[in-house]
Amino acid sequence: MIDKAAGKLKSDGWKVVDTTGFLHLIGPLWQRVVDAEHEYALVAQDKHHNRRGLVQGGVLMTFADRSCGMTARFVSGRPTLATVQFDTHFVEAGKIGEILISRPRVVRSTRSLIFITTEVTVDKRCIAMASGVFKILKNET
Repeated sequence: MIDKAAGKLKSDGWKVVDTTGFLHLIGPLWQRVVDAEHEYALVAQDKHHNRRGLVQGGVLMTFADRSCGMTARFVSGRPTLATVQFDTHFVEAGKIGEILISRPRVVRSTRSLIFITTEVTVDKRCIAMASGVFKILKNET
């Protein structure tokens, strides 16, 4: 089931994002750019299930936060940002084996903050909505 989903993503032009640390435990995370818009995907695996056998809410939150943060980093052109606020609304349950998609959209960007929103979807179903504020940090030397 997972191999089939990964094969579908590859054939549709998705590439795996190199990750480390905590996100490496959640992934693999997939990315592509369509019409200059960044899109992210995550295949819901058995390791992502909650006690009801559905996708754990924390996985959805992590996926939304990471996809919004990566978009903020791309938009700002800066390598170091931090999530300073993040809200998530769970709309419907995700199921193991489904491909979760996030298409972040920048609402506003200032010199120090980037406001982003996204929906996590499966096909045409919205399963979560999220919005976040990302702080552009000074480059570490």
